[in-house]
Amino acid sequence: MTLLEADHVGFAYRGGKPVLEDVSLAVEPGRNVALVGESGAGKTTLLRLLLGLARPTSGVVKFDGQPLTRGRLRDYRRAAQAVFQDPYSSLDPRHTVGRIVAEPLRGLGLGADPARIADALDAVGLPADAASRYPHEFSGGQRQRIAIARAVVCHPRLLLADEPVSALDLTTRVRIVDLLSSLNVERNLTILLVSHDLGVVASLCQQTAVLERGRLVEQGDTASVLGAPSHPYTRKLLASVPRLPG
Repeated sequence: MTLLEADHVGFAYRGGKPVLEDVSLAVEPGRNVALVGESGAGKTTLLRLLLGLARPTSGVVKFDGQPLTRGRLRDYRRAAQAVFQDPYSSLDPRHTVGRIVAEPLRGLGLGADPARIADALDAVGLPADAASRYPHEFSGGQRQRIAIARAVVCHPRLLLADEPVSALDLTTRVRIVDLLSSLNVERNLTILLVSHDLGVVASLCQQTAVLERGRLVEQGDTASVLGAPSHPYTRKLLASVPRLPG
């Protein structure tokens, strides 16, 4: 059974042209999936649908094989959490790190358990005393670790990550990708990654899906999609990756 699925999903804003058309995508437990494409391809819109933040205008999003209805969103929030692109804007500067990490626990009615907060911070390589400090005291990479700690504190099965390393420097990107890879193994955390960085995709995801102007034009094993792409748009994406001279 798939963990999360978009089944012939379409989306259009009222009075506007379709942003997504007939998109079908399945995320299997333990198998990380990358969603790639240029800006405006519809990646973030699809992610919002998969998070339950918006409803498709056609087709259906399924979780554990059943439609993701409003009545199932609370259970879904236990199983799926998100990490976003900018570690500077995604953390409330008025709150301590401990309060930030505890947000999903409070939202699910589980209470702000200090032991669970400390466990989440440890899982992302931060000390327990970070809980009493504020986001401005940390670097960009550390702030993204805080955001990841917030996402894993309730032990979700699925992490939906929207360009989680694009705002970071190269060295920090590598460390965060290594962290996500470790969480994938150690916590059985399946990752759906939205990214334009094909190097990150190749290192973290077993499956890749390619979106062009709201349509899924290619998907399959990452090694095949990136190593021997069948669609001209995928070949164009690969050709646009910067390469060092020589």
